[in-house]
Amino acid sequence: MDLATIIGIVLGLSMILGTIAVEGGGMIFLHWPSITIVLGGTLASILIAFPLSDVAQAFGMAKQVFAQRKVDPNEVVRVILTIANLSRRQGLVALSKVRTDNAILKKALMLIADGASEEIIHDSLRIEIEALKQRRMIAQEVFRKMGSYSPAFGMVGTLIGLVQMMRNLNNPQSVGPGMAIALLTTFYGALFAYLFFLPVAAKLKSRTQVEVINLEIIFEGARGILQNNNPMLIYEKLSSFIPPRSRDAYRPGREAK
Repeated sequence: MDLATIIGIVLGLSMILGTIAVEGGGMIFLHWPSITIVLGGTLASILIAFPLSDVAQAFGMAKQVFAQRKVDPNEVVRVILTIANLSRRQGLVALSKVRTDNAILKKALMLIADGASEEIIHDSLRIEIEALKQRRMIAQEVFRKMGSYSPAFGMVGTLIGLVQMMRNLNNPQSVGPGMAIALLTTFYGALFAYLFFLPVAAKLKSRTQVEVINLEIIFEGARGILQNNNPMLIYEKLSSFIPPRSRDAYRPGREAK
């Protein structure tokens, strides 16, 4: 569970709901037709703008914002150093027996164990990295578009409410409540855009950047194992991907634990 995401949503909702509660009349802000216009219209526009498979994939990736633990690049470096030491002791063929949940790392190890050339490994892993960037970019774009569409549909709902209110101008007592309901869709459009859709797009972008760094570490680590297989030299190269203050100090034997 991503703690920052949960804290952000809880804090945002608490401030909004707390302000509503202090002013009183909280139930007037709960208006299902307004919610339906905003969410339904936004979803309809997204389905027009993107293929269904891209939309489904984007919502699937959105779960990572709440559930997936971010992998520290230092952990990836330690894994690569462990693999480098293993290959020095038992040979490159032993890498085929390494167990890992990372599909890209597993692919790199199998290519090395099978004796693939550096050029083949380079091309294969580079394609994987670029394909991942493309998939993540589409998911980010889906939520960015939702963040731009929902305020627009909030305005559409407000216009619908204003038209209905104008029909009842002969009843002055209905103008105030009618205006309040009309403005609720603008409220919901802004709420969904700036507390959910756009932050999700930003978090996916942040996660993608970290994931790409981890894949670059795997990529360069595989090249290092093929070229010289010196853990100290491999560490010096891979640590360059990590900010100096965040780097773990390299100590021989530590990575093998």
